[in-house]
Amino acid sequence: MFNFSNSLIMISKQRAKFVKSLKLKKYRKKATSFLVEGAKNIIELIHSDYDIEYLFVTEKFLNAYPNLNISGINLTVCSEKELESFGTFQSNEYALAVARMKTKPLDISKEKLVLALDDLSDPGNLGTMLRIADWYGLRTVIASKNTADFYSPKVINATMGSFTRVHVHYVNLADFLSGNISHKVYGAVLNGENIHLVEFEFPAILLMGNESTGINTSLLSIVYKKITIPRIGGAESLNVAVSTAVICDNMLRD
Repeated sequence: MFNFSNSLIMISKQRAKFVKSLKLKKYRKKATSFLVEGAKNIIELIHSDYDIEYLFVTEKFLNAYPNLNISGINLTVCSEKELESFGTFQSNEYALAVARMKTKPLDISKEKLVLALDDLSDPGNLGTMLRIADWYGLRTVIASKNTADFYSPKVINATMGSFTRVHVHYVNLADFLSGNISHKVYGAVLNGENIHLVEFEFPAILLMGNESTGINTSLLSIVYKKITIPRIGGAESLNVAVSTAVICDNMLRD
């Protein structure tokens, strides 16, 4: 059992202010640090290769996960109220961490399928799409500069731990796709070829557009083949994350 009496430390106002500041992109960028909240994400973080600067946990968390390897981590045991005061969750019974951002070389040469995102704006959608990418074994996501911030708390929360295995690279998407010589680019549009009839060629890039406007017209000329999910009912459109899951499933089906 964890010895709480030796770990109870008052959180300084300066540290609390720093943690709160990471809710905003400009301060995350300046500090090259980001927030991780909730038991699931924290456990995934501890098991990952991310560097953890601070870990704030409740006694409930330590009792729930007594065998978790937290040696060498700067750990503070605090109350749920304290976690809620400097995090983004309205209710947080378990844990919050500050982790260091990491850089990873962009190399898709060995990737069978890569997800590319054109100006995806909703953090929840981005987080869900990273979770979908993780489900289908995708490790690399290419995103336009105007796509939602990977390290946003809303994105991290929505990934349910997948942020530790899937990395987002922000690039000039037009330059990247036009310079690509190895992967076939498939663009999801409303009036493309039926995905059930397409003979997909690999390695490939799946390009998904903005939630409202779709793929920028400037990118469509780069697309090798325009594809669509055939509509059977009367719905006007599908959520972009749902569409990504359906297309990935079809592309990777044996």
